Amino acid sequence: MLANKPVFTWIHNLMKKMNTEIACIRLGNVNIISVTCPTIACEFLRKHDADFASRPLTMATGIISSGYVTIAIVPFGEQWKKMRRIFVNDLFSPLRHQWLQDKRKEEADNIMFYVYNKCKNVNDDGLVNVRNVAQHYCCNVTRKLIFNTRYFGKGREDGGPGLEEEEHVNISFVLLKHVYAFSASDYIPWLGLLDLDGHKSKVKNGMKIMKKYHDPIVEDRIKQWKVGSKSVQGDLLDVLISLKDVNNDPMLTPKEIKALTIELMLGGADNPSNAVECALAEMINHPEILQRATEEVDNVVGKARLVQESDVSNLNYTKASVREAFRLHPVVPFNPPHVSAKDTVVGNYFIPKGSHVMLSRQGLGQNPRVWNEPHKFNPERHMKNDEPMIALSEPDLKLISFGTGRRGCPAVTLGTTMTVMLLARMLHAFTWSAPPNVSTINLAKSENGVLLKDPLVLLAKPRLAAQLYYR
Repeated sequence: MLANKPVFTWIHNLMKKMNTEIACIRLGNVNIISVTCPTIACEFLRKHDADFASRPLTMATGIISSGYVTIAIVPFGEQWKKMRRIFVNDLFSPLRHQWLQDKRKEEADNIMFYVYNKCKNVNDDGLVNVRNVAQHYCCNVTRKLIFNTRYFGKGREDGGPGLEEEEHVNISFVLLKHVYAFSASDYIPWLGLLDLDGHKSKVKNGMKIMKKYHDPIVEDRIKQWKVGSKSVQGDLLDVLISLKDVNNDPMLTPKEIKALTIELMLGGADNPSNAVECALAEMINHPEILQRATEEVDNVVGKARLVQESDVSNLNYTKASVREAFRLHPVVPFNPPHVSAKDTVVGNYFIPKGSHVMLSRQGLGQNPRVWNEPHKFNPERHMKNDEPMIALSEPDLKLISFGTGRRGCPAVTLGTTMTVMLLARMLHAFTWSAPPNVSTINLAKSENGVLLKDPLVLLAKPRLAAQLYYR
C-alpha cells in the first residue's frame, strides 16, 4: 500500500490485468473484495443486503463520527437503526423537504447573484471558478438547512463566502478526502501509533476546525430551547433538539446532535458539486451538448424568470447530463465499504465473515461490458423514449449516484434537487466558454483521483435580464 499510491488505482489496475470483475485482496488482516460488475454488486446490496449492512471500524470514521454516534459511517446496530428512523421520518421526509424549500431557493438565488457579480467584476475579467461556486452553493444550502444561516461571520455583500465559510468548506473537503481513504493503520493496527501517512493528524485537525464553528451554535440553541426562548422549529438543528422518546425525554444527546451536524454538512458537499463541475467541463468540450441542455432549459422555463424546483421534473436532458457526470466522473473511486456479518456466498464466490466489500464507482460506471463507449460523455445514453421522467438514482448499480439498499443515501430527493437546480440555473442564467487561449478543458484527475486536477475556470456572461439576478 505504501509503495502503490493511490491504492485504489493499484487495485483497479490489478483487476484489469487479471481481467476480473471481482477480486479479493488481502490487506493486513482484512479481505478487501473489490467489485466492478453490476450483477454481482446487486447481489451484495439487494439479495444479501442484510448480510452486508455494516461498516468497518477505521481511524478516520471513529474520529469523524465522534465514536460512531451518527449514521452514514457507523456499524450496523441499534445506534444506526435509531438514526436511520430519524433521517427517514424526521429530517428527509417529503413533508420536511417541502418545508425547507424556501431556504434552498434563497441559496439558489444567492449563488446566481454571486456569479453575476463575478461576471461584472473587471478585476476578474469575467472568469468564474466553477468549482468554488459549486462547492460553496452546496455548503451554503446545507448550512442554511441545518443552522438557518449562510454565514458564520458577517458575510459579504456580493453573496460570496467570507473567510469563515472558506475555511469551513475547505476543511469539509479535507475530511471527505480522508473519511475512507486507504490508511495502512486500518489494516495493520500497530502502525496507527506511527501515523505514517499523516491521516490521523489531518482528521483530528479537521474535526477541531469543524467543531469550532458547529459546537457553539448547537450549545446556544439547546440552551434556547431549554429556557423557553425558542419554541418553534426553524431548521434541522431545531428538529434534532426537539425529538422526544416515549418518555418525553430528549431522544438525542448533545454529543449526538453535534456529531450529526458535521455528518450532515459533509453529506451535502461533494457529490452534487463535483457532478456539476464535471458536467459543465464536459459540455464546454462538447458544444452541441451544451447547446441542447441550454435549449431545454429555455424551452421549459423561458427567459422571464429563473429555474425553480418545480421545473426539475421537466428537465430530462439536464438530469441525463448529471447522471452521465455521476457515471464518468464519480466523486470517489469506491463506495463506502460494506462489512460481511457472516460467511456468505455471493455470485458463487465465498465471502468470509468480516470482509470489506467495496463497490467501484469507477469500475461500475465505466464497465465496457455494460456501457458502449464508456469513456465518452454522452447524456443521450440515459434518455429512453418510454421513460417520461429520468431519475438520478440507479437501483441496478450500473453506476452509483446515491447508493442503494439499507446503506443508501436517505436524502436522495435533496441531493437530486440540489444538483439539478445548480446545473440548470448555471446553464440558464449564463453563457459559458473556455478562457482565452484555452482550446480544450483538461479533464485529467488529481493525484488522489477524486476531483479534476485543475479547478474548472470559465468565462461567464449573463444571458437574462439584470433584475433577475438580484436577491
